[in-house]
Amino acid sequence: MASTLHITVGEREQVREDALEVARAIDSTDSPEEIDDSVPDHLAGRSVLQFGSYDDLYEHLSPLRLELIQAIVENEPTSIRDAARAVDRDVSDVHADLQRLEMLDIVAFEEGGRGGAKVPIVPYDRIEMHIDYPLVDDDTDADAAASAD
Repeated sequence: MASTLHITVGEREQVREDALEVARAIDSTDSPEEIDDSVPDHLAGRSVLQFGSYDDLYEHLSPLRLELIQAIVENEPTSIRDAARAVDRDVSDVHADLQRLEMLDIVAFEEGGRGGAKVPIVPYDRIEMHIDYPLVDDDTDADAAASAD
């Protein structure tokens, strides 16, 4: 089953509306078994990671970290050391990046690598980035209020 991580930037209101829609769906059910059926189709099973700004996105998902994610998917390393070799980087730097990616739920670790090593995995087949980057302030109500003064 293909799993997609949706990464959004600057869409706080839409994420809030989606969360409220899921909460309403959950509140309208009588049993936990009904929850999956009551969540709207466009939200069911959707993994979303939201950043408040492009700077936040870049800080957490730098080109080096994106390269590391790709290398894990392509090479299936059996340890953090193997992952570091795959991207030709220092093990301690890769370990720090993997810890940050784990906090974001982009990378997970499984036990059972060589000698008890933690095996980094990416539980997604695809990452889609949705970036809302308005070039003009689209708050027409604020513009109207300012011109009325």
